[in-house]
Amino acid sequence: MSLKRTNSDLLFNKAKTLMPGGVNSPVRAFKNVGTNPIFFKSAKGPILTDEDDNDYIDFIGSWGPMILGHSNPVIIDAVKKQLELGSSYGAPTGIENKLAELIKNQVPSMQKLRMVNSGTEATMSCIRLARGYSGKNKIIKFTGCYHGHVDSLLVKAGSGVSTFGLPDSPGIPDELAKLTYSCPYNDEEFVTKIVKEIGDDLAAIIVEPIAGNMGFVPGESHFLKTLRDLCDQTDAVLIFDEVMSGFRVSLGGAQELYNIKPDLTALGKVIGGGLPVGAFGGKELIMDKLAPIGPIYQAGTLSGNPLAMSAGIALMTSLIAMNPFQKLEDSSKYMLSTIKGMCDAKGIPFSYASIGGMFGFFFSEELPKNFDEVVKTNDALFIKFFNTALKNGIYFAPSKYEAGFISTTHDAKILEKTIERVNLTLKEF
Repeated sequence: MSLKRTNSDLLFNKAKTLMPGGVNSPVRAFKNVGTNPIFFKSAKGPILTDEDDNDYIDFIGSWGPMILGHSNPVIIDAVKKQLELGSSYGAPTGIENKLAELIKNQVPSMQKLRMVNSGTEATMSCIRLARGYSGKNKIIKFTGCYHGHVDSLLVKAGSGVSTFGLPDSPGIPDELAKLTYSCPYNDEEFVTKIVKEIGDDLAAIIVEPIAGNMGFVPGESHFLKTLRDLCDQTDAVLIFDEVMSGFRVSLGGAQELYNIKPDLTALGKVIGGGLPVGAFGGKELIMDKLAPIGPIYQAGTLSGNPLAMSAGIALMTSLIAMNPFQKLEDSSKYMLSTIKGMCDAKGIPFSYASIGGMFGFFFSEELPKNFDEVVKTNDALFIKFFNTALKNGIYFAPSKYEAGFISTTHDAKILEKTIERVNLTLKEF
């Protein structure tokens, strides 16, 4: 099976004359897998259709938001109804209240929250708030965790940064970078040592409790519990970046699964139903330091955009009614365990993990527990697998540093078709 990509290639060549690298986000460039990106024109359920009219089984889901599948009629109807009433007012709306209440009811640690326009805005705001609230400056993050393109957090990040071998980014002042300490993920001994070294100036620890930007790497319970204890001991703010895991692994996010309450939480992806959105929230005592009732400034012209709010309400309401997370996990584990069996039969190292609607796989004997272990997994096997699977109509993440996502529309028929195409893919190994 080989798919024609003429129109995609033409569009990419044109795009390179208009946008840096021809893309509006680096991972889309397919640079790490040595090919040109696919340009898409439509999507329905679990299927993406490109500009050459090829269909692909999609395991990215717009990097998470499409948990109910593409072009979900409930979400489309909600957005259409709101669009007829207006797309943006730059003023408060009742639907902001409704979505905020839906989120708060499922994530009790978020006593108050504020809507923003992206996950990057959410994490950036959490850091500013943590510093302003604590009166301290230094923060700890974990190597391989990506929290958006925020200067304070783009230090030894994962995702696209790792893909291009850039542990840091030019344009970030050394003085600012020195305020961020990057520790190995899932290593409580190391972070405990760093906390002691920082002393009284630790403002916050920020972590993906389930990492999705060094591939899919779940946090270990004892590691996350240690972070909670360290913040309690130092009066630092514990921030959970659940932009990916929020409403993707359970209704209450990773914090529900691990039974750990952070002080602040960053959300995005799912809560916008496919439209640009973010949110952050946490303890009332901390959140009330925000303007207009507190001194810490944060604002956004399109924050709480009515279209995003209406889409988010429709999706969240559906998720709460369905609670599909165990079924999603069962589906991805079935698919991945079957693929592992195929790989084992050919002597190909393969490891995987899945929680709720998120999953990941690596070409390695053991599942990596941190970024350094992810780096050591087999690049050549991943690149060959990705490109061959793509030719066979399966759209996995174009980087080993990215998680995969499964939707409620990936039914038994789609899973079997996926397995058939993976079997065809592995015949070339």
